[in-house]
Amino acid sequence: MHLDGVLFFPVTPFRADGALDEETLGRHVERGVSSGAGAVFAACGTGEFNALDLDEYERVVRIAVEATAGRVPVVSGAGGALPFARSCARAAERAGANGLLLLPPYLVNAPVEGMVRYFREVATTTGLPSIVYQRGTARFTPDAVVELAGVPQITGFKDGLGDLDLIQRIVLAVRGAAGDDFTFFNGLPTAEMTVPAYRGAGVKLYSSAAFCFVPEVALGFHKAVTAGEDDLANRLLADFYRPLVELRDRVPGYAVSLVKAGVRLRGLPAGPVRPPLVDAAPEHVARLEEIITRGLEIVGC
Repeated sequence: MHLDGVLFFPVTPFRADGALDEETLGRHVERGVSSGAGAVFAACGTGEFNALDLDEYERVVRIAVEATAGRVPVVSGAGGALPFARSCARAAERAGANGLLLLPPYLVNAPVEGMVRYFREVATTTGLPSIVYQRGTARFTPDAVVELAGVPQITGFKDGLGDLDLIQRIVLAVRGAAGDDFTFFNGLPTAEMTVPAYRGAGVKLYSSAAFCFVPEVALGFHKAVTAGEDDLANRLLADFYRPLVELRDRVPGYAVSLVKAGVRLRGLPAGPVRPPLVDAAPEHVARLEEIITRGLEIVGC
């Protein structure tokens, strides 16, 4: 499974009655792929994986696969309790996913050897290539990631901690043991803010929640950083991404709620978030609209 370009993490739209909105999800994924996404990561953090039951999860993955129609890879989340995570992996394989993003188990603190065992057991449930997500309770040593990289199904590592010293040591250890075929990417919320730092550590791929609602800005930033257009990249960081992060940090869970609000502002009825998340307050949606307008102005849209 080859990953390249801007990695798209779609939201999961819900109707006013709380049910999954399959039609809007299909349109959302189709728009993202047609806009130039490098891959689709369905039913992951931005897609409210934590709020889906197993049936909904499989439907979300299947819709993403159908809407993508083989144009780019579809990767889906799998995590939580070990039996549920393994059920998700099997459901994703049935639905036609190309790979898995293995999420940390919720509210469990465990030694690194326990986390290694957890991710190995989920990854070996199917033959799908898997990416391990380091975030929250899942924190690894370089040796532990080398061990995970030795599992045939585990082909990548996503970092959501932001410890650059640690990620640099992990990259060096894995490259020394497994070569360049293992994939690394930056998975911090609003990852664009740390793209220059991660690129310095040899991690060039990153997830983009902003792509959900402003693909023009996300693609403009990606082009700028890859082409060395530092002035444009810095303008976007200062005038779009920084105010977006400042708004995001006002309320826990806004990393998802604001993205959903942005999707609605750009014309798709993404619906509400599910508890325990809360929808963005009206004044915050108004501020988000101003930030979107400024971002589009910078990239000439």
